[in-house]
Amino acid sequence: MVRGMVSGLDFGSLRSAYLAETTTPRGVAREVVERIAARGDDGVWTARVAPDALMAEAARLEQRAAREGIAALPLYGLPFAVKDNIDAAGLPTTAACPDFGHMPACSAPVVERLLAAGALLVGKTNLDQFATGLVGTRSPYGVARNPFDAAYIPGGSSSGSAVAVAAGLVSFALGTDTAGSGRVPASFNNIVGLKPSRGLISTRGVTPACASLDCVSVFALTVDDTSAVLDLAACYDPEQPYSRPAPAGFAASGALPCRYTVGVPRAAQRAFFGNPDTAGLFDEAIARVERLGGIPVEIDFAPFEAAAAFLYRGPWLAERLAAIAAATGNRREPLHPVLRLIVEGDPGYAAADVYRAQEQLSVLRRRTAAIWREIDVLLVPTAGTIYRIEEIAADPLLLNENLGRYTNFTNLLDLSGLAVPSGFQHNGLPFGVTFLAPAFHDPLLAAIGAAFQRCADLPLGATGARLPARAARPSQSAYPYIGVAVVGAHLSGEPLNPELLALGSRFRRALRTSADYRLYALPDGKRPGLVRFPGTGAPIEIEIWDVPSEMVGAFLAGIAPPLGLGSIALEDRSQVTGFVCEAWATETALDITEYGGWRAYRAALRERG
Repeated sequence: MVRGMVSGLDFGSLRSAYLAETTTPRGVAREVVERIAARGDDGVWTARVAPDALMAEAARLEQRAAREGIAALPLYGLPFAVKDNIDAAGLPTTAACPDFGHMPACSAPVVERLLAAGALLVGKTNLDQFATGLVGTRSPYGVARNPFDAAYIPGGSSSGSAVAVAAGLVSFALGTDTAGSGRVPASFNNIVGLKPSRGLISTRGVTPACASLDCVSVFALTVDDTSAVLDLAACYDPEQPYSRPAPAGFAASGALPCRYTVGVPRAAQRAFFGNPDTAGLFDEAIARVERLGGIPVEIDFAPFEAAAAFLYRGPWLAERLAAIAAATGNRREPLHPVLRLIVEGDPGYAAADVYRAQEQLSVLRRRTAAIWREIDVLLVPTAGTIYRIEEIAADPLLLNENLGRYTNFTNLLDLSGLAVPSGFQHNGLPFGVTFLAPAFHDPLLAAIGAAFQRCADLPLGATGARLPARAARPSQSAYPYIGVAVVGAHLSGEPLNPELLALGSRFRRALRTSADYRLYALPDGKRPGLVRFPGTGAPIEIEIWDVPSEMVGAFLAGIAPPLGLGSIALEDRSQVTGFVCEAWATETALDITEYGGWRAYRAALRERG
C-alpha cells in the first residue's frame, strides 16, 4: 500500500484503491499493523488479532474475492474494530473488567454479518468499564489517547473504537450506546457516530449495560460509511428480546427533503458549561443547516432534559447495577473505583418505583410527541464541552453528567441519533452536533447528516484526509416519508387538508407539473381531476406533502374514484407520486386547465359570485 494514499481508510477511497488494484487487503492489513505500532501504547486496544493471523485472513479475503467478485463483498477489505463488550470469536470479551473476561464460543450476530460482507477484524477496543460512563477514563487498560490532545478525554464509553477510527487505524468500528456512548466519543474525535433505532441491530452477544436500552453503534469517518454498515448490520433477531424488524421500505440512507424543520433548544436552555467556543460553534451549525434547506425552530427542551434524569437516578440505574452484579458475581473488588462508587451509592428501588417511573416517562414521551409533530429532526450539541483527564479525575460524576445533557434521553424516548463533526475550537479540539429523530427515522438523519458533513468540509478524524468525491448513494429509503403531490381539495387551506395533517404529513414545497397535463372540475364540484395529455397540456399548480410511510395505506383507502395515486411528471423533469384521474371521468367534466390550478379556478368562481 502506498503510504498516505488512503490515509483515512474511508470506504470510498479504499474501495476505489481495491478496484484500481493499487492495493490489496494484505497491503492494507500490513499498513494497519504499522500504524498501530507507530502509535505505541495508546490505550486503544484490549486485544488484537495477531499480525500473522490478520495477514492470513486478508489473503483468504483476496481468494474469496477472486471466486465471488469484489461486488459480492460490500465491505471487502475494510479493517474494523469491535468494542470489548461485544463478542468476537478468538478474542476475549472483558468489558474492561479482566476478572469478567471470557473467551466467547462464537461472535455476536452483528460481527458475523460484517465478516460475511468482507470486513477484516483487527481487534477489540477499550471502553469505560461495563460501558458505564461518557468519559473514556474508567478502564484498567488505561485511557485511549485523544489524537487531538492527549491531555483531554477521548469520550466514552466507546473510547477505543472512536480513537481507532479517528487515528486512521480502522475504517469503522462498533461501539454501544445506552446513554450517549456512541455519540460523545464521535464528537471528541471528529468522526461520525451513528446510534441507530433501538433493536435494528441485534444486541445478542453484547455484555449488557442496560439491556432494555442498549444499542450497537457505528463509528466511521463519513455519514455514508455508517449508513453502509447499518444496511448490512441491521437484521431482526428472534432470539434477542429487544430486537425489532425494520419497517417495510426501510434502508439506512434516505433522500434529503428540499424543506424540513429543525428543532433547536431555546437559547436559555442551552448549556455549554463555561466553554468559550462551543456556543458560537453551535450557532454556526444552525446556520449551516439553514443553508441546506432546514428551517430552525426553537423548541422547549425541558421534557427531553427531564427524561434524561431517569437514566442514572431511576429504576434504569437499578437495571444497570443488576447487570454489573450479574457479571461480577456481586463482587465489588474487580470494579474500577468510579464504578464502585456508583454501585455503593445505589439507593435501592422498590417495584412500585419502577412502575411510577415508567408512568412518569410515559408522560414525558407524550409531551415530546407534541414537539415531534412540529419538527422533522432535533439538532443539539453532542456535548456542551470537553474536559481534561485531570478534571474528570477530580469530579468524575458531575462532569460525566454534564456530558450526557444532550444524549441521556435518547434511548429512553426511543429516538435515533447521528453525531456529525461540525467545527473546531480555538484550542484545536473538535466540536460536533447530533441530529435526533423518532425511531426508524435513520434514513432521514443520514440524508441531512451527509449533506451537513459535506457542507462543513472538515478533515476526516485526525487523519488529515478530506471527504472523497461523492459516490453513488446506496439504495435510498422510502421510509419515513413518501412524497405525495396533491392537486385539489388536499392543498393547504382547502377542505381536505386536515386529513393530511391528521396523518402526520408535512408540507415540503409548492411547484408545477410538466406542461403535459390538463385539469378538470369533476361533476361533484368538490375535486379536480388531473390527466396527462403529452404535448397538449399546461403546467398545473401542485403541492408536495411527505406522508408518513406507515400511513400511506390509510391515505390511499380514503381516496374515492375516479381519483387514485399514480406517477406525475414535474416541471423540473423529476417524478413524484400524486393524485391522478381516470380519463373516462373527464368526459362530462369541465376543462379548467386555463386557470393553472384548482385554487385559481375556485377564486374565479368566488369572484363571479
